[in-house]
Amino acid sequence: MPRKQLSAKDALAALNARIIDCNRCARLRIYCAEVAVKKRRAYMDWEYWGRPVPSFGDPQARILLLGLAPGAHGSNRTGRPFTGDGSGDFLYPVLYEAGFASQARATSRDDGMKLYDAQITSVVRCAPPDNKPLPEELVQCSSYLDEEIAALTRLRVVVCLGKIAFDGYVAHLIRTRQIEKRGGLQFGHAAEYKLADNRWLLASYHPSLQNTNTGKLTKAMFLKIFIRARALAEAK
Repeated sequence: MPRKQLSAKDALAALNARIIDCNRCARLRIYCAEVAVKKRRAYMDWEYWGRPVPSFGDPQARILLLGLAPGAHGSNRTGRPFTGDGSGDFLYPVLYEAGFASQARATSRDDGMKLYDAQITSVVRCAPPDNKPLPEELVQCSSYLDEEIAALTRLRVVVCLGKIAFDGYVAHLIRTRQIEKRGGLQFGHAAEYKLADNRWLLASYHPSLQNTNTGKLTKAMFLKIFIRARALAEAK
């Protein structure tokens, strides 16, 4: 008797359960656990998440936001992507204004935040030292991205936040034989590429404090990315 295929919601829930229990990368697990014990003075009252961070959003999403990795005192503390740090403080108000989030402020897993037609994930699920995962750690985590994208059956647009996320998605396309080689897929803010199966790849500078505090990435620039993503997702 054929095995019943899981719904997107159930498939993503099962995947996230395995991600949370992952111990593939010893360096990252040790680092995340140490950060969770030492903490930052401002968060001494917090019980840090300290584990691999699962994805978050709408299982029926047509738009996937792909980031680099959890922040040591952001997602590694709160257990939800882009929640509790400067990058999230910049991202979620833009998602709210663009109609993808239920509220503008993200503080914890229990703050009531919901996403509409959007899913957030990352190429590495554990916070890396200095925000720099090793090449082998990117490889170890890559199968999770493959599974997640396969589960998002309505996916139309992937928005890559930063060059490492962009390169990680291009690697996914090659790994899953959707393209043979990188070719002309080059990172740049607002770069867009049409892919197979009527899907699109969009690129944006990462909403890190380094980019937003210097004006390299402004709110107007970032908002345009998501307005464009919606237009592409809704195009016939």
